[in-house]
Amino acid sequence: MPDLELHCSDNLEFLRTREDESFELVYIDPPFNTGREQSQRRRRMERSPQGERRGYGGRLYRTLEEGPTRAYSDAFDDYLAFLGPRLEELRRVLTPTGSLMVHLDPRESHYVKVFLDQLFGRRCFQNEIVWAYDFGGRARSRWSRKHDVILWYSKHPRRYTYRYEAIDRIPYMAPKLVGPEKAERGKTPTDVWWQTIVPPGGKERTGYPTQKPLAILRRIVRVHSQQGERVLDVFAGSGTTGVAALESGRHAVLVDESPQAIEVMEHRLAAWNPRVF
Repeated sequence: MPDLELHCSDNLEFLRTREDESFELVYIDPPFNTGREQSQRRRRMERSPQGERRGYGGRLYRTLEEGPTRAYSDAFDDYLAFLGPRLEELRRVLTPTGSLMVHLDPRESHYVKVFLDQLFGRRCFQNEIVWAYDFGGRARSRWSRKHDVILWYSKHPRRYTYRYEAIDRIPYMAPKLVGPEKAERGKTPTDVWWQTIVPPGGKERTGYPTQKPLAILRRIVRVHSQQGERVLDVFAGSGTTGVAALESGRHAVLVDESPQAIEVMEHRLAAWNPRVF
């Protein structure tokens, strides 16, 4: 059975205790430096004659609070002074064929890419993956911001894990142009991934702010690591990386300094008997 470790720790302190070249895949979803506090309450919907929302068939539903607000500060005067030392340690702990995935938004992604080009070397930059989604409000003063960026760097410019056969297929936009056989098989995604956010009322939702969809992490884990390898996430939050790794037969090491995050992950990953440090 895949092994699962949860560490309640400052991630820089944690990384400095890890051995060189000890993880095959690292994914991080650090704070985006939005300049505000990120928070979200845990809620669920319940049918009620006094409900304030109307659903399918005219049924009424009310919103129930299930727990306290999950929150963290997301403001840095010098973002790279915060993230840079962590990226240096993450490169050190990658195996020679390992990959680092850094999930950001357009506010800081270009600054971080320049830093990573210097840290890894430009030849080790493999992809800028754009995660595009279509949910929420629309801006009236600019094009609505509806994408994140995932920067993929490999430890070696040519030797890295990329399991083409493990890529999930997606539908063709014009299936009649490719014929029934290809249309049924579907096509492999490009570096632009269309995937909805975690639905507010969906079963996947944990109530943790900025939770990322499991489908995104499944694709990363299955393509960029092998069964039995070790996957690391040092901004683990709700534990989505752990779910994707463990259900695919990988070992997962998840780190977060928030006791609330550890509590969320313990509950979400209970079936894998997490060891908490």
